[in-house]
Amino acid sequence: MEPAAHALLLPLLLLLLASLSPIIAQENGIDLYSLTVDSKVTLHFAHTTITSHVVNKAKEAQEAIFQVELPKKAFITNFSMIIDGVTYPGEIKEKAAAQERYSTAVGRGQSAGIIRVTGRNLEQFQVSVNVAPSANVTFELVYEELLKRQLGKYELILKVRPQQLVKHLQIDIHIFEPQGIASLETESTFMTKNLADALTTTKNKTKAHIVFKPSLVQQQKEPGKPDTILDGNFIVRYDVDRTSAAGDIQIENGYFVHHFAPAELSPLPKNVVFVIDKSGSMAGRKIKQTREALIKILSDLNPGDQFNLVIFSGEVTLWKPALLQASTQHVEEAKQFASSINAHGSTNINEAALVAVRMLDESNRKEQLPAGSVSMVILLTDGDPTTGEKNPQKIQKNVKAAIGGRYYLYCLGFGFDVNYAFLEKLALGNGGVARRIYEDSDADLQLQDFYQEVANPLLTMVKFQYPQNAVELLTQDNFRVFFQGSELVVAGKLQPQAPDLLSVQVKSQLRTQNFTFQTEVNVADKEKVFQSPKYIFHNFMERLWAYLTIQQLLEKAISASGDKQNNLEARALNLSLKFNFVTPLTSMVVTKPEDQDKAQVVSKPVEADNLLPSFPLFPLSARISQDSKITRNKLSLRLRPASHFKTLKSFYKTDLDKSHPSVLSSPGPMERQPHFILSLPRKSNNRIPEALCVTIRESSQAPLQILADPIQGIKVTGKYEGNTDKFVWLQVSYKIPEVKVRVTQDSIVVTRSSGGKSSSYQWTGTLYLVMPGLKLTLENGLLLLSDSDKVTIGLVSLNPPALGLQLILRNPDYFSSQASGVVGQFYQDLQWNPSTAEDKWELSMRGKKYTVTRKSVTDFQGRSKGTTPLPTFPCWSLELPL
Repeated sequence: MEPAAHALLLPLLLLLLASLSPIIAQENGIDLYSLTVDSKVTLHFAHTTITSHVVNKAKEAQEAIFQVELPKKAFITNFSMIIDGVTYPGEIKEKAAAQERYSTAVGRGQSAGIIRVTGRNLEQFQVSVNVAPSANVTFELVYEELLKRQLGKYELILKVRPQQLVKHLQIDIHIFEPQGIASLETESTFMTKNLADALTTTKNKTKAHIVFKPSLVQQQKEPGKPDTILDGNFIVRYDVDRTSAAGDIQIENGYFVHHFAPAELSPLPKNVVFVIDKSGSMAGRKIKQTREALIKILSDLNPGDQFNLVIFSGEVTLWKPALLQASTQHVEEAKQFASSINAHGSTNINEAALVAVRMLDESNRKEQLPAGSVSMVILLTDGDPTTGEKNPQKIQKNVKAAIGGRYYLYCLGFGFDVNYAFLEKLALGNGGVARRIYEDSDADLQLQDFYQEVANPLLTMVKFQYPQNAVELLTQDNFRVFFQGSELVVAGKLQPQAPDLLSVQVKSQLRTQNFTFQTEVNVADKEKVFQSPKYIFHNFMERLWAYLTIQQLLEKAISASGDKQNNLEARALNLSLKFNFVTPLTSMVVTKPEDQDKAQVVSKPVEADNLLPSFPLFPLSARISQDSKITRNKLSLRLRPASHFKTLKSFYKTDLDKSHPSVLSSPGPMERQPHFILSLPRKSNNRIPEALCVTIRESSQAPLQILADPIQGIKVTGKYEGNTDKFVWLQVSYKIPEVKVRVTQDSIVVTRSSGGKSSSYQWTGTLYLVMPGLKLTLENGLLLLSDSDKVTIGLVSLNPPALGLQLILRNPDYFSSQASGVVGQFYQDLQWNPSTAEDKWELSMRGKKYTVTRKSVTDFQGRSKGTTPLPTFPCWSLELPL
């Protein structure tokens, strides 16, 4: 009889993107005793070690399955199992050499471990082992990745999902950036007030240490129960100081790395043709999200840009016959055209791409393109070519010949029905990149974020030049274009007789002029920077060089063919084996201790092999016989917590009933939900009401300025629909930090800086985001935006039947005398006068008088399913005509 199988799921991702997800352990089964994650990030190169200690508490052997989800760009470099003091290491071999053992294992019906794609940025590593009764097993996995700067930030994401209480759980992240850490923020989608105490962040000029160490009590969802509250993302975002326009050079153990991202440069004008697939397969949500994203992207065009739209199915349609300047009028006309795009027909990719290239050629021939501008084609499709030229190789040949190295082609594959390998080769062969757009609720944000990555070219024809007698083994040292928010990285080896001073020139073109950046560093001084082992690992810069070289060789091999492709892959293979990396050319052989012949082979996929559906898969797999037993996770849906009423009372930190000496006589619920719930400044007269519930009447379709305070650096706008009596969106904008928070009935979108990354969240979840000058928390359906010296803003998406959005304000004493807007006016020269009726007051504001009435407000947000009667809270009510 086969031993019972218990799955221990520890998915981890650090974009790091990592997810820790073990199955709930039983008292008589596999128990997860400890789980630690240690990540050392130095010069954006991350070295992550995951260690898990399990114990078999059963009286019979159990099978433990170790699963780890890691970033697609990461390379596993080591794996081992320590069973009762004996170490069983994984061995990395050429994929062809490992294939025989893989095929043999499959032929015997044994589980052969592989790495498979599990999400947007994830791929899953898995091994399994039988654990004897009372035996201890320690799993250890190590992987490395160079974090890529995108939209001005480096990002480490950790998805924490233990699904059981862990006695010893600790995550340590050490960041060391000799340039200096310019900004640092942390975010969690599972953090509560109680759990926040388990998170500590310390930071000085060049180092940061982030520790998450929750106790068993803090991990509990409810006291005395085994369910854990840890289920969501933990994210660290940061950027570095940039004092030298020529970039930063660091040296360690004979290798150097050069990071180049000059600031304070004005964007170059660009000429962009958007080529949009409107074939039948784009119908439904795809085309709707594409329209929404395209309208937003058109709004973000710079005035100096030129653009056009090419829409295609079996036929190709041009919005205009030629490129047009991105004037306000042209952009608005293009947005109207984009809003009318409907999906139908077949897919003629070849003709659409060639039409876009010919349009750029014609403008170039007529000398209508600005001197020094950057020309590009952005192609979006969700399927294979089905009409016209259908052969992918011929399409690649046609497009490459037409572009001739003069323009850039970026390819976006929407969903999983596309031939991604075709799009990737098409883009890389023409100076661009390919990106998969995942069919999800935030697909429009994915499209917008990609556009922002290429929206602002700063330099072209960038060439790094070092003294010939100083360096060797350089990674890629010339780049066609450098975009705002990104970074160019060059690494290499110092020659034995290199001079004491390493000088560098970075030559480039800025519009029509040649531009050179220069810098010089002292080799010995730079070597001293990395003498502390706490923040680095052995020969880390040599490994960074090897990682970057392999990635670039593999990328070049995609667009190559024949002997050139073979030579590139051979070089990448040799480096993969030398530095012990699991890459698409190598595999890891993991030998099971119970049977030396039962090896598991782990192989790394590529994006072109990703054929997953767009919905998430349940991350549990195990090979068991019919008479085996396995503990399985139960899939459950989470409903919105029904505790908004309690949240409101704690939000004000006061008993609202005490805002007036009379006793509330339990009037019936209001017919309308208030749009704004305002906490008012406390004056010497404590009889003045503390909270005011405001509803508005407005017929205009234009967005309303709800609040503006230039001293606080806060602006709140919103779109009110008179026919439904609700706000369909609200947006809060801050100057410091430069952040926009936009909410709708369905979602929350946080956008960092102008053209920065956008993140989407659901009201049913939780959020704990801390950045310099602002904290965002989402719990029980209430989103709070706060800081020690700012007005606190609350946002709520109301549950049915009171659909709509609600704005709540607290700490109004922080408002300046310049506050204005629909809500801001309540904090300027407001006067209260009691009336003869105990439940009415008179309010004077800007020469107008209003009567406010004390009522009970129905708390639709706070109700639970089937709750009767609905909860209420007291508030002073005002209907405000605009």
